[in-house]
Amino acid sequence: MIRLWKLALLLIACQANTYAQPFPQKNYPKGYFIWPVKAKIGLVANFGELRPNHFHMGLDCQTEQRENMPIIAAADGYVGKINIDPTGFGRTIYIHHPNGLTSVYAHLNDFEPELEAYVKSVQYKQKTWRIQFDVPAGKFPVKQGQFIAYSGNTGGSQGPHLHFEIRETATDQVLNPLLFGFPLEDRVAPDLIRLAIYDRTKSTYMQEPRLIALRKKGDHYEPLMPLIRFPSNQVSFAITAQDRLSGSANPNGIYRAEYWADGQWMSGFEMDRISYTETRYLNGHIDHRIKTRGGPYLQHISPLPGYLDSIYQTKPATNGVLNLSDENPTQVRIRVTDTHGNGVDLAFSIQSSEAGSTTSRVKNVEQLFTPRQANVYETNDLMIYLKDSALYDTIFFQHLTKKWGSRTVHEVHTGLIPVQSYFPICLKPDQATRDTGRWVMKQAYGAKERYRRAHAIGNWFRAYFRDFGTFELIHDTIPPMVTPLWGFHSGSSMRGSRRMAFSVSDNTKEIATFTALLDGEWLLFSNDKGKNFVHIFDEKTTPGEHTLELIVSDLAGNTTRKIYRFTR
Repeated sequence: MIRLWKLALLLIACQANTYAQPFPQKNYPKGYFIWPVKAKIGLVANFGELRPNHFHMGLDCQTEQRENMPIIAAADGYVGKINIDPTGFGRTIYIHHPNGLTSVYAHLNDFEPELEAYVKSVQYKQKTWRIQFDVPAGKFPVKQGQFIAYSGNTGGSQGPHLHFEIRETATDQVLNPLLFGFPLEDRVAPDLIRLAIYDRTKSTYMQEPRLIALRKKGDHYEPLMPLIRFPSNQVSFAITAQDRLSGSANPNGIYRAEYWADGQWMSGFEMDRISYTETRYLNGHIDHRIKTRGGPYLQHISPLPGYLDSIYQTKPATNGVLNLSDENPTQVRIRVTDTHGNGVDLAFSIQSSEAGSTTSRVKNVEQLFTPRQANVYETNDLMIYLKDSALYDTIFFQHLTKKWGSRTVHEVHTGLIPVQSYFPICLKPDQATRDTGRWVMKQAYGAKERYRRAHAIGNWFRAYFRDFGTFELIHDTIPPMVTPLWGFHSGSSMRGSRRMAFSVSDNTKEIATFTALLDGEWLLFSNDKGKNFVHIFDEKTTPGEHTLELIVSDLAGNTTRKIYRFTR
């Protein structure tokens, strides 16, 4: 008797398949770029890995768990842009290449000396440490292999490494660097861990998917039961999967997943050509509710209705949804592949059945919100507007107002449901106020809190967020706190010291502006990872007596001024 998985493969091979090549062939120049780190070649993370609220958009290259490893230009070109940010990429170099591509090097420490001096001059000219600017073409030409910076751990990095990207310069789309022929050995096929099945006659947010355990049989996977009966005639699939390089136990993201039904190609996704305007669609690519509740990543093989900027391809007129029969089983094959062409199959039979049911949980139903159209909700003390690109699937929107003493807290749906784009939310204060300038809005879900400046619009205050949760309007009159560090105080002698630093905090956890004036002139302070503000003594802090004035403001506009006198 032919096994089910072999039958599925035979069906695919024998039946006509109009959609056999849904993803275009890649013709990226192999060998054009060299490995950008002077260290042992290895990956910490690959392109397309799943991260909170975003796809990982490059390669995390090993730096032997150390900082200050030499970073080199991956190809000839010129420095086209510099970015310095307390979070995100930290200190970053963008190199434009004559073939229309741009390479990106992030989480750096110092740039090469001439570039470092130039960047610092621009910071002083624009009076800002946090900066992004274009470098005049040709001002800093580089040759392949030329030293450009030292590796680091700046920005949102959680450990020493280099984040490396390859982008299409004209569109700023990020390409998968593993398709460019870097010398990374990979003869290992991806691993499949579980299968999830969704009833697509209803929203994926109004059900619990059916999770199917898998077992490996030789070079393929199969479910524990020979035939899956599912209580719906329209279904889609999601998987938990991971990939590895040869000789590495580090789990990486998968490159491509797709499925066939009775030999007909139906749907799939591919991790390549993703822009930063699209990377938040990760929240619609996975089952966000299950992951937020502490469960595994489940990657949808078919797009949700509101997934607009797509890594997906689907059979026309299906959106990748499979129609099942209650008479004859459908033979399904799922294939997962990596960038080196290693692949693995999961094959099974599935049939519609009236037995059993999926779980649907709906409480305090208020209003139906659907993707691909604007959705508006309004009460006497709350207004919210979601534009047509905000939702990935249908929800029954819920809103509940709670009183906590003198506080009014609004539960606006649930943070389990993701939102793609920023939305305005308007709240009314508990009492009429003439003070319209010192208000913030707080959003929270679980242990996460965010604050935004609230702007007065008539009797309302408005702020923008892109997460559901609890919302509260706060009248903030408390200025930030400034605390000198490392023994610095007014009257200090800083002879022999290399730097001075200050801790800045606020009741809203957000600092809007930090300005330092040395003898009345702007002074450069760094603020990596949004922690302490640090000045490395430079040519501005000359020997002698100085007056340092710090001016710090929070989101509501409350300002603290501190004056210190010290000697160098």
